[in-house]
Amino acid sequence: MMIGALATGLSAVATLPARALVEIDVNKGNIEPLPIAITDFLAGDALGAEISGIVTADLKRSGLFAPIDRSAFIEKISNPDVAPRFDDWKVINAQALVTGRVSREADGRIRAEYRLWDTFAGQQLSGEQFFSNNANTRRIGHIIADAIYERLTGEKGYFDTRVVFIDELGAKNARKKRLAIMDQDGANIRYLSNGSSIVMTPRFSPNRQEITYMSYESGQPRVYLLQIETGQRELVGNFPGMTFAPRFSPDGQRVIMSLLRDDGNSNIFAMDLRSRSTTRLTNSAAIDTSPSYSPDGSRIVFTSDRGGRAQIYVMGADGSGQTRISFGDGIYSTPVWSPRGDLIAFTKQSGGQFQIGVMKTDGSGERILSTGFQQEGPTWAPNGRVLMFFRDVPGAGGPKLYSVDLTGRNEQPILTKDFASDPAWSPLLD
Repeated sequence: MMIGALATGLSAVATLPARALVEIDVNKGNIEPLPIAITDFLAGDALGAEISGIVTADLKRSGLFAPIDRSAFIEKISNPDVAPRFDDWKVINAQALVTGRVSREADGRIRAEYRLWDTFAGQQLSGEQFFSNNANTRRIGHIIADAIYERLTGEKGYFDTRVVFIDELGAKNARKKRLAIMDQDGANIRYLSNGSSIVMTPRFSPNRQEITYMSYESGQPRVYLLQIETGQRELVGNFPGMTFAPRFSPDGQRVIMSLLRDDGNSNIFAMDLRSRSTTRLTNSAAIDTSPSYSPDGSRIVFTSDRGGRAQIYVMGADGSGQTRISFGDGIYSTPVWSPRGDLIAFTKQSGGQFQIGVMKTDGSGERILSTGFQQEGPTWAPNGRVLMFFRDVPGAGGPKLYSVDLTGRNEQPILTKDFASDPAWSPLLD
């Protein structure tokens, strides 16, 4: 399998740390992208340019870096082991420089190495090399981009990740929906179901390459666990009337869901995946739905219309202390706790518009990041700095995926062959 082969076949074997002189403060309210020069990695074929192109695209898409057009480069790097002519890079305002090399080992493996330079200080910031097989060259690019991102921001990157989503094909009244997975940039799409039955709301485990999703293949809503690499599938249970598929607890041992029981009310339940026992966490006459754990597992955010319309509530993991935290105009839905623990993302419907926003965990500091027609379903990148969601653009015929960072100023389309909805971001790959 692709990731299994890479996990054993890709390793960093050299690191050259240096004190960061060039760095980006990601906590600033207004971040100027850092001018960075990324040269084509030296290679005997097109592989070097391909890998450096992936690095360039990842860093640019983050909104924190402004790659300089290569036509402006003065120096042509002929040996990445030798310090570059820093004056040539300073004159084009390249505050950071990336050089590299790609070669093939005698055993057929690919070796990719990079060096990150601070051009104004005239010194190397970091350098690593990685080994892989031919099938995993894109991952090398993502891993190098993550290393550069972390070195210059102090934050973990998010490029070496995947996204599971619903691929939608065909006319709107006869839409074929397949479970699919791709790299976070939209590449390497792979289908996990054949479209013979409706699938909905896939969700990633926070610590394994495993998803949970809902399927109507038997005519009734059933929840499954699916191991991405082996394809092994396991039935979690039959839940007639369930409104949303489960989300995992941070340790991956439980799932939490909204169930419609005999009393006609939709309430929040947690299920232990080993014993399959369920525990009821809310008991209201309202619609309680869309639960999501905090990253430490101690609290749960959910929506409820117990106050008259759907708003966001927070409670303890045992159902205690249920407290409303949103008080804005409109209807709130799909709250998701940030993996950093500091924010809650949500969908808000107000004034005929759908909005993707974030708020602090006590409900303060609400900020709208994106506004559009029928957009919803935010999911967090594992570093808690970027959100992905889906939007049904008028006239487009179906939904598409988009990402937006926490400033709200860097919104990017995620290109997919077909229509796409309901994304869920993976943790960083091993």
